[in-house]
Amino acid sequence: MARAAVASEAAGVPSVSIVCESFDGQAIATARGFGFEGLPLAVTVGHVDAQSASDMESNFVDRTVDAIVAGLTGASAARNGTNGTASPGDQDMGESTALGPYDTAISGSVDEVNDAFAERGWSDGLPIVPPTVDRVERFLAGTGLDPQQSLGIARTTGRDMTVWSVATNAVMAGCEPRHLGVLLAAARILADPHYGAEHSGNTTGADALMILDGPNAAALGFNSGVGALRDGRRANTSVGRWLRLYQRNVFGFTAAEHDKSTFGNSFRVVLCEDAAALADIGWDPVSAEFGFGRNDDVLTMARFNSGAIVGSAFGSTPDEIVPYLADGLARITGWDLGHLYGLGRMHYRPLLVLSPILARTCATAGWTKANLAEALFEHARIPAWRFEKLIGEWTNLAAGRPRLTDVVAAGDLPSQFAASDDPDRLVPIVSEPAKFVIAVAGDANRTNAYVFSHDGPHGDYTAQAVERLGHG
Repeated sequence: MARAAVASEAAGVPSVSIVCESFDGQAIATARGFGFEGLPLAVTVGHVDAQSASDMESNFVDRTVDAIVAGLTGASAARNGTNGTASPGDQDMGESTALGPYDTAISGSVDEVNDAFAERGWSDGLPIVPPTVDRVERFLAGTGLDPQQSLGIARTTGRDMTVWSVATNAVMAGCEPRHLGVLLAAARILADPHYGAEHSGNTTGADALMILDGPNAAALGFNSGVGALRDGRRANTSVGRWLRLYQRNVFGFTAAEHDKSTFGNSFRVVLCEDAAALADIGWDPVSAEFGFGRNDDVLTMARFNSGAIVGSAFGSTPDEIVPYLADGLARITGWDLGHLYGLGRMHYRPLLVLSPILARTCATAGWTKANLAEALFEHARIPAWRFEKLIGEWTNLAAGRPRLTDVVAAGDLPSQFAASDDPDRLVPIVSEPAKFVIAVAGDANRTNAYVFSHDGPHGDYTAQAVERLGHG
């Protein structure tokens, strides 16, 4: 709503953004990111899903209407010449607004610096490496990059995403200089409108997962084997931590601004695919689905709501193991189906991470990734009545509580979803086999898999090439 109001105010048309309770801070921060201070707001009382229609009407009339009238008829800073006066580079957090990139914000011991960063909301609660000018310059030494080169604008805050800001947060997170190419690729993904970084703080708390592919990943120190999704390897862990710090310090990803997650997750370490295993079985990496070749160094990023282990997949053939893998994908998928129909239109793309031995079992039988995806499409299904409840009765993500037969008739889902009107018929969890994303990583000798439910267009798969810089 705030973005629509900004466009309206910029055109000289008075507006009021109607926002849910506790989202006013996010709306204010969003407007500030576009250079608008004092955008008129009207807050609705309580959550629309947790009150009766009469209570909601009463609250709206008694509390919200007056704010709407006042916003439309009164003066606001946005209409008094302050809009657009702050340039993106001027936006920063707290006391840092008057600081330049080379200014000293805090002086003192390591403990004093850490305490100050924590108090000002510049850290994630863990100790950081103080990002002195000397440390940041050494991090960038030998790259030939202009420290003030812009990689884009943070859509949530209007702050300039510079090479210097990437390096500063990298020093804080404990990254090595050789990881800079990966970090720059991640920053470019955050700047890409297709990814939708502005949705990173939505209430369900979905979090980004970075998937690294390419022949240089192992040389950079990234782990693709045992414990592939666990912290403990410096490269995977520090780069994953960098993402959360960068979102906090450049994108305003805090509870006071843009993080509205109800629960949230810890940051996710980088998932590095097993390039050797992929080459051995002749499968393409995840990045190939987004236009890159097998030998390209690529970072792919998407946001996921939740994940679960599929342990000890039993079977010596793909036909034997696929039903269990498909069951895991179906189990992890719930309200996320709103991204198949409701919040999005056929955007849902769950991720399946196979251990190398499971991938090899499929490849040895002559299966490609496409063959596996087709088999998953046939097996990863749920009853139609459950699908309909998930998108229309147990949530408000699709208006009017639609039946799947009606949705198909309107052309919004493929015909497989309306093969009959039997409520117990099984329907797919994705719109087509190609929507399954399959990665290979983990212990080479364990028959386990991991499944992730995808947050649809709120964090769509986006890939960027990883540069090989002077010191990388």
